Amino acid sequence: MTNAILGGIADTVAQSLKAIRQRAVRRPGSPDESDLVAIEIHELDKKNPWPAHELIPASKNLPPPFDFERLTRFMAYGFMMSPVQFHWFSFLSRSFPITKQSGTVPALKRVALDQLMFAPIGLACFFTFMTVAEGGGRRAVARKFQDVYLPALKANFMLWPAVQILNFRVIPLQFQIPFVSTVGIAWTAYLSLTNSSDEA
Repeated sequence: MTNAILGGIADTVAQSLKAIRQRAVRRPGSPDESDLVAIEIHELDKKNPWPAHELIPASKNLPPPFDFERLTRFMAYGFMMSPVQFHWFSFLSRSFPITKQSGTVPALKRVALDQLMFAPIGLACFFTFMTVAEGGGRRAVARKFQDVYLPALKANFMLWPAVQILNFRVIPLQFQIPFVSTVGIAWTAYLSLTNSSDEA
């Protein structure tokens, strides 16, 4: 249940960032210098322009739409993955026990196995689940993999090894999933933005 709630929080963050980005893009001219978030987003938009058909019409009275179906998909995925993660972390804990005499090497083995096996499969499951839950078929899944899988896997390798070293070396087993899920708010927000960026 915690994983589902954290997945929902992450998608809400992602949708909020998307709304802020849309607001910054539809403003005429450059963003106000006091609005640091808008300035950063404006700079990103110069590199990756927002598709015109996705812009919210310029109206101060029109709130950005919130996609509750998308939120539900993220919460469902988090709920379904929680037991899988629990069993995976239990397996890693049993396979590579960390003791007072030997802590670093087993932790590194856990991270290596986690990143070389679970991460690629987990990302594949994520993009497949989200695409199918959005109504996509085999072609949509293949396109999603072609467009966003490798960049997401590279981003995973930049973040998660350090997080998992800390997780496996310091965090007790019963707190590993909540810890990973909490760090995962930012990661899932990134995945949410990555997943929705391909919908254009």
